[in-house]
Amino acid sequence: MGQLLNPLQGSIFVSKGVAQDSPKLYYQNLFPYFTKYDRYHAVLASTEARRWGVVYCKKNMVTSEDHAPSWWNLEAVPHVQTLREFPREELAGKVVMVRFDSTLLLLEEINLRIHLVKNAVFTVKYLHKSGAKVILASNWNTNSTTRHPDMESVADYLTSVLQLKVLPVQCSSISMMSKKECFEKVDILLLENLSEFKEEVANCSKFSKLLSLVVDIFVNDSFSQSHRILASTVGITRFCCTCIAGFSFQESLCQLKEAAETKRQPYVAIIGGGNLLDKVSALHLLASTCSALVFVGMMSFQIMHALGLPVSSRLVNHSVCKEAADVIQFSLDKSVQIVYPKDFWCKNVDTSKKMEIFASHDIPDGWLPVDLGPTSLDEINALLMKSKKIIWIGPVKFFNSSQSTGGASILARKLYDLIQSDCDVTVVGTSACKALMQESSTLPACNVFENASVVWDFLKGKQLPGVLALDRAYPYKINWDAVFCDTALPLVVDIGSGNGMFLLEMARRRKDLNFLGLEVNEKLVKRCLHSVCQLEMRNGHFIATNATSTFRSIVSSYPGELVLVSIQCPNPDFNKPEHRWRMLQRSLVEAVADLLAPNGKVFLQSDVEAVALRMKEAFLLYGKGKLSVFQDQVGEGWLSENPFGVRSDWECHVLDRGDPMFRLMLSKSTTINEAHLEP
Repeated sequence: MGQLLNPLQGSIFVSKGVAQDSPKLYYQNLFPYFTKYDRYHAVLASTEARRWGVVYCKKNMVTSEDHAPSWWNLEAVPHVQTLREFPREELAGKVVMVRFDSTLLLLEEINLRIHLVKNAVFTVKYLHKSGAKVILASNWNTNSTTRHPDMESVADYLTSVLQLKVLPVQCSSISMMSKKECFEKVDILLLENLSEFKEEVANCSKFSKLLSLVVDIFVNDSFSQSHRILASTVGITRFCCTCIAGFSFQESLCQLKEAAETKRQPYVAIIGGGNLLDKVSALHLLASTCSALVFVGMMSFQIMHALGLPVSSRLVNHSVCKEAADVIQFSLDKSVQIVYPKDFWCKNVDTSKKMEIFASHDIPDGWLPVDLGPTSLDEINALLMKSKKIIWIGPVKFFNSSQSTGGASILARKLYDLIQSDCDVTVVGTSACKALMQESSTLPACNVFENASVVWDFLKGKQLPGVLALDRAYPYKINWDAVFCDTALPLVVDIGSGNGMFLLEMARRRKDLNFLGLEVNEKLVKRCLHSVCQLEMRNGHFIATNATSTFRSIVSSYPGELVLVSIQCPNPDFNKPEHRWRMLQRSLVEAVADLLAPNGKVFLQSDVEAVALRMKEAFLLYGKGKLSVFQDQVGEGWLSENPFGVRSDWECHVLDRGDPMFRLMLSKSTTINEAHLEP
């Protein structure tokens, strides 16, 4: 047998054996595998969950009920890295850009009893207290408020809110200063109003790179902009090694996921506003799960017309009659109750001060609806009383809504009472949130989204670019005791394990170690787990995931020590420095350096010398001075033999055709090598 790692002594034992090829995988049909071996099963999740973190695992490792996909577009809300989960010690001395939400931090009156506002403030204070240098960036509307006419006044206001000195700086100034120069006077800087730059909305690559200069970590704390593709929320992530969600962003993302849960029924959707054509797909999605759709805005006339009720032609958009009829038919097929207003408060066109109540199907000429009538509100309230879960999206808005009789307020009051009775309520849109706020000085315990566009896009099945741009985290908690027989054994991780031949043979030979393969290709992971099952192996396991993003969250939860990480023959095309999604990014290198046990090893090899050199340089540059070349390897010297005596499938292919392999072993030192620290 070839050289094998002895993790307990931190050394490598050499034997005289010749390196051997790995056993072939079992390429049999997978269906018998799932039936015969009951302790294994696949946790099937949404497309995005499978792409970034599906795990095929043993029985009781995770519960499928807890992670079963709902009807909502879970691709838009993948599990992302968050500031709460990020190692706090890694923030000290780092430059962190926070894309804050101006609708929260620049309110006329800051109310810290509102959770989203409190968390937005806490994000900045948490970073500052952790020793980070903070750059604040956002866009704000100078036309709608005279309180913040310029950057200086915004900086002064944030200083009073955060109780920390905030200094305004020009974006162009940052590019001409070093990190030390930027933060000579204060620890928190504020960039100028991003809405003044057309490059922001255009997601200009050059502007994104300008924003990222001197930045080590990007924190997105502006969930209200997550449906837009902006340079400060999406483009900047191409140039930052770590991109995570702030506390306010994380809370909003959790609220969106909570709103997507459909276990509590009856589930009622209160739908306001108009423009049915733009929301057809969202209405179909709501009808797929809700027990009732309640229309309370201008859209209700379109629905009434589709139901065959007499409606004035001036209240109906005849170009969307077919779409309205489709929504009705789809809802009826799903046995979903459709509720529309039975009466309205109306104003006289000639004498606008005069208001009367008319039945919805009998509004005379010369009268326009301005608010819901009492019969309509009574019917809606009776329906809501029986509900366990409610989503209110869109305003109760008709013609000249300023002359309303408080229909929105009555509806908000009812929802407030239901919240106190343990009813799950989600309120979406500025008007709905304002109406609910009038019932209490603080928002009650419900999900709140002032920017309705984010939720509408989510309901339409669209992905949220601001969420997708962040680093992924592994979505499930792993029960290691169900994965391995003995979780006290040291762990070996093969990143990009491919068809698993190397790891399977290593696990077969070394029963004193646990082996984990991380591979993005789901089909290969299925085959590997099939082989693990056939071999009745209890010290080997595979997970389908993007290890570039999820390595830290997966491996940090393992009870034992991490003694070896191997990266073998990564695809050269994906390791070009300019490639955004290359596997070997700085965040992965830092995670390996942090989690590796003292004297632990990193094994790198490739049949392309340029790729091997790039991997070596990345680990030495971003390894925080903890990693160095092992034994007699100096300069660009390579290991002549495989140190484990086990070859991967591609390694065998390369050697069989007579080409060389470029191998390197790194070791984690107990002391910091300052020569290898990033300048």
